Parts: sequence; structure tokens; C-alpha cells
Amino acid sequence: MTLLGSALLFGCATPYSSTGFAGGYSETQLAPDAFRITFSGNGFTSPERTQDFALLRAADLTLSHGFHYFAIVAGGSGGSTSSITLPGSSYTTASATGYGNSVYGTATTTYIPPTNIPIFKPSSGLLIRCFTERPPGGYVFDARFLSNSLKGKYHMKT
Repeated sequence: MTLLGSALLFGCATPYSSTGFAGGYSETQLAPDAFRITFSGNGFTSPERTQDFALLRAADLTLSHGFHYFAIVAGGSGGSTSSITLPGSSYTTASATGYGNSVYGTATTTYIPPTNIPIFKPSSGLLIRCFTERPPGGYVFDARFLSNSLKGKYHMKT
């Protein structure tokens, strides 16, 4: 049952695609070797998934622009919270008994108040700089390795 629940939950999480109704990635090229990337999830998406997909987009952009490595210049994560309200309801149970020309009865009404459900939509952002050769010093990611690793984690085609 847990496996089925997990499959349904991840089936509703934001996919790795450009921004749409359920969220996704967007990017802005700031220089020939610099990009700002954001990935926004929906209420079924974990913060870890938004971070991973922002990194995956960074790796894919790096490779598609002819670079092999990238460094994160700045990064951040956060999100937004909204809520939905499920309406309240009431129901009544009644019983009646007749004696001759009279009827006697009782009724009980139960009220269930509206329920407010908070929804957190995580997001992650990166500012990256790309390199064709591994620069000396500093920490850089190998874009091909990272792309393959994250695609394997989420069972995506490499």
C-alpha cells in the first residue's frame, strides 16, 4: 500500500519540463557563460526534487551551450504557501414512531466545520557560470556526470 501511495504521490509531483500549470523550470541567459535558473514545484513536489531539478537544468543548459562544467555563483530555495478550504457539511438522523393518530420522533444534526488545508509549493534558484575546461580551484560540477546521476535517480532517459 505504501508503494502505491508513493507512486501516486510522485505521479502528481512537478515533472522535469519548462514552466507550466504544475510548475517547472525557467532560465534566463545573463551572459554567454552565465544563467539564472529556477525550478518551481507544486504541492506534491518535495524541496529536494526542486533542488535536484534546478541542478539538472543547470547541467543540461551547460551541455547544450557547449560547456562541460559549471559553478554555482549563488543559490537559494524557498517557496510559497497557499491553502484550499474543504466545505463543511451537516447531516441529520431521525427516527419516528407512530401510535394511533400521533407520531413521536427525535432528530439529531451533526455539523462538520470547513477544513483549511495548507499547501506548500517549493522552489529553488541558481545562478551559474559555465566553463569548457575545469577551472583551477573552486568547486565545479561536471555537467555530464551530474545530468546522468540525477536522471538515473528519477528514472529518466539519459
